[in-house]
Amino acid sequence: MSQQAQIRIGMAGWRYDEWRGTFYPEDLTQKRELEYASRQLNSLELNGTFYSTQRPKSFQSWSKETPDDFVFSIKGSQFITHVRKLENVETALANFLAQGMLSLGAKFGPILWQLPPNFSIDLKRLETFFKLLPRTHKQAAAYGRQRDEWMASRSWLEVEEDLPLHHAVEVRHKSFAVPEYISLLRENNIALVVADTVKWPCMMDTTADIVYCRLHGNEKLYPNGYTTDAIDLWARRVIAWSCGEEVSDGTRIHPDPGPKRDSRDVFVYFDDDNKVRAPFDAMSLSERIKEMNGE
Repeated sequence: MSQQAQIRIGMAGWRYDEWRGTFYPEDLTQKRELEYASRQLNSLELNGTFYSTQRPKSFQSWSKETPDDFVFSIKGSQFITHVRKLENVETALANFLAQGMLSLGAKFGPILWQLPPNFSIDLKRLETFFKLLPRTHKQAAAYGRQRDEWMASRSWLEVEEDLPLHHAVEVRHKSFAVPEYISLLRENNIALVVADTVKWPCMMDTTADIVYCRLHGNEKLYPNGYTTDAIDLWARRVIAWSCGEEVSDGTRIHPDPGPKRDSRDVFVYFDDDNKVRAPFDAMSLSERIKEMNGE
């Protein structure tokens, strides 16, 4: 078996009323929730960037509140994915990249681009968008300099280390379950989001040098969160992916395996229908992976 890469496990967001008194201690102040969550798991999806442009001081604050080895995945702007639907987004992408995420440095993980349920496959539009995406921090800073003038006083374009920048796409329409889509992702080194849900296709093809999973669950299948068997199943899959292997116990769309890698970093985020279960399911998966690895 190949050398295992980094495995990042967390939740989609960290501020939910249902978590107070369940995941978060009753006496924990709200301003310390990120500090607490980041000591239980090693990654989180930053969802505020989906709804609106943030400020550099917010990213800097989030960075200070988390451990040195922590990583944030950043959710792409809904203006780009849901309003413009990936068309004519050059300036919007520059604004998004300029808002301050580069100040996270090594804590800046993949960017998640979540497409709306009414977005059916359009290979040409997708390819055009993929070509715009920067693949390093310096490329992101250079692109961010094309931001709107109103962003000038609320931008961060400094880069201390030119680290790789990864992208992942989550689709929610059955038309994407075709080999041509998988091939396009592979050609552009874009990660297919493996989405565990019954609402849209769960495709498990490897398409990039990372793997990105979003475990939404389902209230009918998992009314009390993910079962022990389900956690074991995902733990085995995550370990296999991290060692550069393919997973054969799920639906693969393309007849060919993905590009060979000795290892792949894996990012897994719980966004359960039953929100209160997400942090507990994430911790269960993290612990199970450690047990399987003999840690």
